[in-house]
Amino acid sequence: MKYHPINNELFIKNRKDFSSQMKPKSLAVFNSNDIYPVSADSTLPFEQHRDIFYLSGVDQEESILVLFPDCPKEKHREILFLKETNEHIAIWEGEKLTKEKAFETSGIKTVYWLQDMEKVMFEIMTQCDTVYINTNEHYRANVETETREDRFTKWLKDRYPAHAVAKSNPILQRLRSVKDPIEIDLIQKACDITEKGFRRILNFVKPDVWEYEIEAEFMHEFLRNRSKKFAYTPIVASGNNANVLHYIENNQQCKAGELILMDVGAEYGNYSSDMTRSVPVSGKFTPRQKEVYNAVNRVKNEATKMLTPGTDWGKYHVEVGKIMTSELLGLGLLDKADVQNENPEWPAYKKYLMHGTSHHLGLDTHDYGILTEPMQANMVFTVEPGIYIPDEGFGIRLEDDVVIQEQGEPFNLMRNIPIEADEIESIMNS
Repeated sequence: MKYHPINNELFIKNRKDFSSQMKPKSLAVFNSNDIYPVSADSTLPFEQHRDIFYLSGVDQEESILVLFPDCPKEKHREILFLKETNEHIAIWEGEKLTKEKAFETSGIKTVYWLQDMEKVMFEIMTQCDTVYINTNEHYRANVETETREDRFTKWLKDRYPAHAVAKSNPILQRLRSVKDPIEIDLIQKACDITEKGFRRILNFVKPDVWEYEIEAEFMHEFLRNRSKKFAYTPIVASGNNANVLHYIENNQQCKAGELILMDVGAEYGNYSSDMTRSVPVSGKFTPRQKEVYNAVNRVKNEATKMLTPGTDWGKYHVEVGKIMTSELLGLGLLDKADVQNENPEWPAYKKYLMHGTSHHLGLDTHDYGILTEPMQANMVFTVEPGIYIPDEGFGIRLEDDVVIQEQGEPFNLMRNIPIEADEIESIMNS
């Protein structure tokens, strides 16, 4: 791992919080992700399942976490099963977790090798009534691949059909959505790395640069600051490409007079940042570009103020829509008739802002959180309004990551990343 060790107090607390919400005499199981093949002997880089990482800090394939808080044997109340390491594996694949290192990472004392899993599971399954399985119920989930978790669940239900089954996901959705201070520090670190990347490209962008060259500059800065990758597939969209919301080709040349929309974020320690900035290729906005840019920035600032404890996610977006409508009227993109005749299910402003303004952020870029429940302090949200104008050849989106506070306005984790139009121009021309 490139990131510095994470204080295992985080994972100890997370397990305690999860276990406190389990039913009596119940057991919960969490699996690592698979390593996915490409072809021949090639594989995709390993990405740990966020739930087992959240509960253990284990960032390694072929790992299983079991929680059984009511187990008669105290040593079996928390168990890690790991792939056995040896000298041969260390030579070919690199260092894997030893039992001692696994305890240091997770705070879990009982560590078995995977070869003992079925024997130990048989013993503890005879002592519990309910088993929690971990299914993906995120509101954006659309998974066609059978995961290691899925296969384990099939095996478990087939082997132990008389046990009651419960779901881990509702517990995790609530726990993971409210961040511990250690988690907020990790997200701040990811944002700080993103800032370094952005400042680097402000001195790099010029007419005729290619979008993929900008992507490469970000990646260079991220890697040299202990991030292993982009937190999500980066968008570097010049000119009208910015009006394609999920443009990821990043293969066009940036022309003088155009804007570049960059939706880019570094990860750090598996935690995500999520930033969007729009900058002028030539180092100076046209009057029209700046007019629209400042309108988007005003919407972002007003939307941010509404992210407070108790706010309803759905109503928040309605209110943001009203602010955006006012700005679009001022820009001449909408008129009063457009608003008076709008479809309430698809308001007039949606012609220029088709997506939502905020989503949870954390271990996943679109992180866990139950959208029908009120916002709480220490939730982390993006704020990302945009205005997209294909007829004028540009689109602008601005995005920061903020932490909801008990009192007052949210704390902006991207407060040091330039965003004001005049500051962007000043840095690009310095």
